[in-house]
Amino acid sequence: MQILNCIIVEDEPLAAEIIAEYVEQTPFLNLVKICDNALDAREVLRTTTIDAMFLDINMPKLTGLEFLRTLNRPPKVIITSAYHEYGIDGFDLQVVDYLLKPIELERFNLAVQKLLLPVHLAPSVPATGIKTEGHNVRPYYFFTVNKRSVKIYLDEILYFESLKDSVTIYTTNDRRYNTHYQLGELESILHDKSFLRIHRSFLVSMDKIDSFSAAEVEIEGRSLPIGRSHKELVSEVLALRTT
Repeated sequence: MQILNCIIVEDEPLAAEIIAEYVEQTPFLNLVKICDNALDAREVLRTTTIDAMFLDINMPKLTGLEFLRTLNRPPKVIITSAYHEYGIDGFDLQVVDYLLKPIELERFNLAVQKLLLPVHLAPSVPATGIKTEGHNVRPYYFFTVNKRSVKIYLDEILYFESLKDSVTIYTTNDRRYNTHYQLGELESILHDKSFLRIHRSFLVSMDKIDSFSAAEVEIEGRSLPIGRSHKELVSEVLALRTT
């Protein structure tokens, strides 16, 4: 498993503690240090190999964004802030994600998954997954299930179903995982992984579709409806896969 060394740059002790607890629950993250100001963080970056940084914006002496602008080769950065108005500045600096406080575990997990994705300048770097000798990477994500991060391989997922307050993940081994994500969030991070939104309640793996019509798709004997507002896009996408 790829392990990423990370630091937390945060001057609020409670906020730093919460992020540290989330990091400890994430198997692929190793917390090197918590820094309460940018100058201490600069010293850690100078002496230690750091892969990821959780960076607050409003800090004494030097703000997070000012600090980030001074770095020639920064690690991957996830902004943690109570203020949404700095979002554009953050993404102009090519941060991985922008988390608004108070940060929930489910949202944190979605952000850190992006740390494992390849950077734009290195398309040959493997995406989220495990590298094995002489084989391609088998992509997976860690999903929060009952306050635990559970690894689920993407090629085992049949579909996601959105319920009232949660999303259920159905897999090929006839297992179900109940999570508290929003279906739109999952659609966003999986849009380039052959998953297709066919209904406001269903996000399906296109590779697992056995048959389809204008009204529904069938996956392992289960018929899932195609929503009215999704029909045109679904028809176009699936038609391309049959040519």
